[in-house]
Amino acid sequence: MKRGIKLTALSVMMLAFIACNDEKKSTTEVDTATMDKPTVGLIEDVLTKEQQDALSPDKVIDMLKKGNERFTNNTLTARDHSAQVRKSTLSQYPKAIVLSCVDSRVPVEDVFDRGIGDLFVARVAGNFVNEDILGSMEFACKVSGSKVVLVMGHEHCGAVKAAVDDVKLGNITPMLQKIRPAVESVVYDGDRTSKNQEFVHMACESNVNNTMEQIRLNSPILKEMEEKGEIKIVGAIYDMDNGKVVFL
Repeated sequence: MKRGIKLTALSVMMLAFIACNDEKKSTTEVDTATMDKPTVGLIEDVLTKEQQDALSPDKVIDMLKKGNERFTNNTLTARDHSAQVRKSTLSQYPKAIVLSCVDSRVPVEDVFDRGIGDLFVARVAGNFVNEDILGSMEFACKVSGSKVVLVMGHEHCGAVKAAVDDVKLGNITPMLQKIRPAVESVVYDGDRTSKNQEFVHMACESNVNNTMEQIRLNSPILKEMEEKGEIKIVGAIYDMDNGKVVFL
């Protein structure tokens, strides 16, 4: 009787093992069958100089807009990052330079669904320009061939809110003074504090526009390139509520 019980138990174990192997085989077969199906999104390689030269500023802006649409739809491009790292080791030909806030909730490359070698990214709290960032933009466009300078602010920006409230704290104080002119230029009769989201939004847009003006004013190189149609200097606001980038 005991021998019979052991045999039964052994038989059950064998059947379970066979079933498990069949399940794994079935899964493998399904995976193999789907390999030939197109991957969601694009499969992009690093940009070459010839491809960069062929791009116009308008084409780059359109690519950024379509990339953001993929980001908001969660249909991001499939990329082989390891291969991109190796292929971009000795050269780079980015499409654009983006000036963004340092905010951790604004992942610039992801927001535009771009890969390694696609974008130059400069970041500073409040996305304003200074001599160093202007030099970086000039390098990106004049030396490295980028076609667009994009100044991107974002909703709920802590730096803009602090500038609105004229916060005083260490090195934050002189930093905010670079944003204050944009805040002060907003024509608004209501509550001019960070508690008023409408005013903060207006200050955010004003700061982006002011930064664009400062680029043209303080960089003759970029201003001339824009006048010749070689680049475009544009502004946008990233909406944290839905991930969309609204171009101004």
